[in-house]
Amino acid sequence: MTIEPVNEGPSGSVTASSSTEPVVPEDVAARIAGAVQRSRAENTRRAYASDWDRFVTWCFSHGRNALPAHPMVVAAYLIDAADTLTEDGERAYAPATLSRWVAALGHHHRRAGHSAPGSHEVVAATLSGIRRDYAANGDRPRRQAAPLLVDDLVTIVTAARQAVTGWASEVLERRDTALLLMGFAGAFRRGDLADLVCGDVSMHRLDGVHVRLRRSKTDQEGEGATRALPFTVSHTSCPPCAWLRWVQVLAAHDTYGRPGVIRLLRNAPPFDGHVCKGAVPRTAVRAPLFRSIRKNGNLSETGLSGSAVPWVIRRRAEQAGYDENVVAQLGGHSLRAGFVTQAVRNGRNAQAIMRQTGHSTAAMIEVYTRENAPLIANAVTDIGL
Repeated sequence: MTIEPVNEGPSGSVTASSSTEPVVPEDVAARIAGAVQRSRAENTRRAYASDWDRFVTWCFSHGRNALPAHPMVVAAYLIDAADTLTEDGERAYAPATLSRWVAALGHHHRRAGHSAPGSHEVVAATLSGIRRDYAANGDRPRRQAAPLLVDDLVTIVTAARQAVTGWASEVLERRDTALLLMGFAGAFRRGDLADLVCGDVSMHRLDGVHVRLRRSKTDQEGEGATRALPFTVSHTSCPPCAWLRWVQVLAAHDTYGRPGVIRLLRNAPPFDGHVCKGAVPRTAVRAPLFRSIRKNGNLSETGLSGSAVPWVIRRRAEQAGYDENVVAQLGGHSLRAGFVTQAVRNGRNAQAIMRQTGHSTAAMIEVYTRENAPLIANAVTDIGL
């Protein structure tokens, strides 16, 4: 018995190619389809499906075949996108977006048994030429989120605590403080934070908090990794303290509901010292760690989305008195970028930084150094001026 090639529909669904030869049993085919779906992260699957639908629509409107697509057709598709302008006269699509489109087309072609058009020289050369044109004209420079350093984090979480006016606002403060301090110390991406469940985090007597990443952007196979968030000298910036204060809220909510949360916070002593050596309450293992919070302080059962992380960062920075121009430069990557930048400024080498960030090469560390810490190891600091 042989397994037939599979074709993909416009949204990435897998179907068997037409043939008189029997295919594998339906239950096996369903498991194969499921494994193929899970071979890539959910966000990647959604993006690839959207990119493929866009290409199919473009090919239909131009009278071209989408599968298999001729390399010249793909090159023309990229040129058309590169020439597309917004109402402000700026390029509508960044080179990185065009590269992702090519990857999506290759993904669909390979799964349908065809060679990837992106491997053809004309497609690769077209992409390279577009990048050069963009660079020559100064179009769509890469936007790197501004990093938040340790002093920034201390300022922001201190302001958040001082802004508490009641139990509802303290629920929000405890969540946001844990999100900020854990996100920074763990050098997490916003998607990493959004995907955490309560069972991923545990207290270690010597190390601090251990956070298990079941999967991340650079770990598509789901091998996982553990990052330690250490105890700190000051309780105000201690990630384990911030985590425990938030977990107390989760446990009270999941056990007693709204009345339990109100009782916990109204009877809580002032946060004037470390609490990270205290007892850790039990929480539902599979429940989202960072959850949405309604205006009245009630916790949602759903997890905080990745897109909400930059909103939290900007709102708290604005509340702390940061200039609106600075706030506009902050984003979900500000915590991870801040960790790398602070570590570089503190003199840590690339290998030590990569052990926490999970970077596979030192190239990105050099990017952070060049953009956010240009005076580190630079002769200009000691030339006698």
